[in-house]
Amino acid sequence: MIEERELELFYGPQHLGMVGNFSITLKVEGDKIIEAIANPGYLHRGFEKLMEYRTWMQNFPLVCRINVIEPDSIEMIYAMGVEKVAGIEIPERANYIRSIYLELARVGSHLFGLWAYANMLGFDTAAQWAMYHRDIILDLFEELTGGRVYHIYINPGGVRRDFPKGFKDKIVKTLHAIGGCIPDYDAAFFNNALFYKRAKGIGAITHKDAKELGAAGQVLRATGMKYDIRKVEPYAAYDKVDFDVPTREDGDAYSRIWIVRDEMIESVHMIFKLLDMMPEGDVWNRTPNPLKWRIPEGEAYVRVESSRGELGLYLVSNGEDKPYRVHFRTPSYTHGLPILEKLLKGANISDVGNIMISLYIIAPEIDR
Repeated sequence: MIEERELELFYGPQHLGMVGNFSITLKVEGDKIIEAIANPGYLHRGFEKLMEYRTWMQNFPLVCRINVIEPDSIEMIYAMGVEKVAGIEIPERANYIRSIYLELARVGSHLFGLWAYANMLGFDTAAQWAMYHRDIILDLFEELTGGRVYHIYINPGGVRRDFPKGFKDKIVKTLHAIGGCIPDYDAAFFNNALFYKRAKGIGAITHKDAKELGAAGQVLRATGMKYDIRKVEPYAAYDKVDFDVPTREDGDAYSRIWIVRDEMIESVHMIFKLLDMMPEGDVWNRTPNPLKWRIPEGEAYVRVESSRGELGLYLVSNGEDKPYRVHFRTPSYTHGLPILEKLLKGANISDVGNIMISLYIIAPEIDR
């Protein structure tokens, strides 16, 4: 009789399949995972505490760093929190521009997620397509904001500048170029039997567990729950446009990645509708001098639907020129700690990256 034994295996933070400054300690028996302990403590940025030492406007470049892949939703939620406490109204055109901007960010984020996932499974061609298409989305952001990664475009009262001349046509042209390649993505990746075999039934979570553990976004919708903050509690111009919320039933990696695909298509359709409906007018409601701006005492909780799910912000002002307290509710916190640890238990070592990337984890959202 061969004596079985357990070994401790360290996965990350330097591992190519890791999601960033993150590590997982695995207890394995052969190639089966007996226990997984996630350790996000390789970042130590302390974003929330740093924000208490910076003025209201100085925090906009800082909050972007909480999610490098999609900083735009973080900009939006912080601006919404400031606007709610300060009682600032938003011009109608600015709300449309914000929605278009956020949906472009969602498409770019999903393309990055598809690149990471396809790369993890060895689908290099589809991964390279996704990274190229994300790059042409970043071209749009660069023209609009001057930055490719961090944009700092949404400000309290609206947006920093209006669309430049011809920008709407460039958005349409770019999205048509990406949308025209959907059949290629389907043939090379989504309808590929190897993707089905590697992802079907892997990292499955039940609807009950997803709700109890605080799942959001694709992780929750993959279990059959049609829940989206853009529908439940509309913000910007989302109450002006009709769109669907894609869902699946099996709660596995296969379902989560299919939802990413379907959401990208839905976002593109939404952008076209918003561009057609967008009114003329101002894009910014002037705010006080940023160096002297003191927001009245008060508190607010606001939330948006980021590309990874519900993103919340609790903001407190004590009447000074800086926030008194800032606390974010990020989807990666629950996805990357309790849910990841639960789904890795009993899984194969080869599926660690498969499961982790399908959960759409961003390390700075956890260790913030």
